[in-house]
Amino acid sequence: MAIEAISPGFFFLWMGVAALLIGLVLTVLPNMDWSYQIMLFALLSVGSIVAWRRRLRRHPTQSADPLLNRRGHQYVGRVFTLDTPAVNGHGKIRVDDSTWKVVVEQDCPAGTRLRIVGVDGVMLKGAVERAVKEGDD
Repeated sequence: MAIEAISPGFFFLWMGVAALLIGLVLTVLPNMDWSYQIMLFALLSVGSIVAWRRRLRRHPTQSADPLLNRRGHQYVGRVFTLDTPAVNGHGKIRVDDSTWKVVVEQDCPAGTRLRIVGVDGVMLKGAVERAVKEGDD
C-alpha cells in the first residue's frame, strides 16, 4: 500500500487490500500452504480490481468542476483576438499567460476576433466573430 501513496490511481490499493485479507485468513488458518496463499492473493487482487473498475463504470465520480483538467474546453464560447494571421486555417491566440493554436475555416488577419467553438486535441477551433460587444473577452 506504500506504493499507492506515490503512484497515481487506485491500482495498488486493491492489491494491498488483498494482502491484508490473506493476513486475516492466515490468522484463522496458519498452516495454509504457500501456493494456496499466492493463488488466493492473485484471485483477490484481480477480483477486487475488476469489481472496483466495474463500480466506477456504473457510478462515475461527480465533480463540481468537470472541466478542471480539460483546460481547452473551458474556453469554448469565449471571444479572443487573433495574435498572428491565420494562414491555411491555422493561427495563434493569447489566452491569459499562454499562447494557443487555433484552427479557423478561413484565413484572416491578426486582430480578428474569434469565438472559440470547440477543441480538437490541443488546438482550439475558432469562428470569426461579427459585431462583438465591448467586454466579451
